[in-house]
Amino acid sequence: MAAKLRSKFVCQNCGSNYAQWLGQCGQCKEWNTLVEEVVDRVEAKSGAPVSVKSRNPKPIAIDEIPAQDGPRIPLSDRELSRVLGGGLVPGSITLLGGEPGIGKSTLLLQTALRNPHLKTLYVSGEESEHQVKMRAERLEAANRGSQAASVGTNCYVLTETNTQNIFKHIEALEPGLVVIDSVQTLHTAVLDASPGSVGQVRECTAELMRFAKTTGVPMVLIGHITKDGFIAGPKVLEHMVDCVLQFEGDRDHAYRLLRPLKNRFGSTNELGIYEMQGSGLAEVEDPSQVLLGRREERPSGVVVAATMEGMRPLLIEVQALVSSAVYGTPQRSSTGFDLRRLNMLLAVMEKRCGFRLGQKDVFLNLAGGFRVEEPAIDLAVVCAVLSSNADIAVPMDVCFAGEVGLTGEIRPVTRTEQRIAEAAKLGFARIFVPKGTKGISPVKGIDVVQVGQVSDVLSHLFG
Repeated sequence: MAAKLRSKFVCQNCGSNYAQWLGQCGQCKEWNTLVEEVVDRVEAKSGAPVSVKSRNPKPIAIDEIPAQDGPRIPLSDRELSRVLGGGLVPGSITLLGGEPGIGKSTLLLQTALRNPHLKTLYVSGEESEHQVKMRAERLEAANRGSQAASVGTNCYVLTETNTQNIFKHIEALEPGLVVIDSVQTLHTAVLDASPGSVGQVRECTAELMRFAKTTGVPMVLIGHITKDGFIAGPKVLEHMVDCVLQFEGDRDHAYRLLRPLKNRFGSTNELGIYEMQGSGLAEVEDPSQVLLGRREERPSGVVVAATMEGMRPLLIEVQALVSSAVYGTPQRSSTGFDLRRLNMLLAVMEKRCGFRLGQKDVFLNLAGGFRVEEPAIDLAVVCAVLSSNADIAVPMDVCFAGEVGLTGEIRPVTRTEQRIAEAAKLGFARIFVPKGTKGISPVKGIDVVQVGQVSDVLSHLFG
């Protein structure tokens, strides 16, 4: 007599389990998100893949544990190495998320191709071998000059979605890196559920984690995201892995940002910047040089903001356009900047500075397709809007860094010295920073002006 299978109902939004089907999840209050999953008790008791060699851990006193910094696997991609904290850690699990078509598969495939010292197994559950080969040929075309003989010779492609079979191939090949594209396509025999469901994603990730920790093979997982911008699957997925990387950018622009949301082996304040080209993703080592517009004369409404993206100082061009409202209701539009914060700054300018902007259209844009959340860009936004409103151009050798409060004061920001040094390196003659900023040493070639109110900045710029 066959053993009776046990089934449960799992919410596809939050991952809550129920013994029977319900119309609404009791945790997240979403409707029609419960899906039945069948669990085989015999296989579920094992808890680990058959191919993984079992070990018997025992308690060890913390003083007896040998100190180990953790040797890292170097990568030729300096931007990826910077974000990871200096390279790949053996036995680590990294989750890479991003919108469709942003370049996740391209980034990892070119990493596998351009590191010939690292044997890589590229597991593709979404594309065939021929499709991966076609993309690899496009990426190799840019690298044929120096590494033509070695590129691609140490990269192996596997089209498989069953985790047990993947483990067998890993043990036979013994790679130094495993790339899974993507984790939502995997399925395990432990659960009788469709690939991509909450239970399958959670169980497959758990098996991959146990295998990586046991064998010491680093793995990089590609994860899809939802319409809200979060990685699809249960939230516990991000808690299980060691690193979570977010690949973002505007598909209409060439630049891509690689942000670490979680990193157990390094800092989360780093940032990798790439440029999408026909031959793949190219590293951008000096983004400020690229983002600043090449103009002999700067028009009104265009200023430069000294921001910080992670630990890297970045100078971004802020563009504003103020015009009279034609249709009665003024429009407010912002690209790359929070629209609610723009409305707050417009209210400060009208209340504290006396500028009547209530009946005017205001459009704001950050050049290059970047999105900046840092409040230090507030002062540049205010100056750009007022410059466009008065139709008076701001000098080309001036940049800004400061947060604007509701009372019109300019509040201090972090890492001011790095912002000043970056502005001086790019040839700016003057930078406006908040008054009372401590620890500023004089920098040759640039004049540091400390201001406490928005009105002080306007008096310096427009008289």
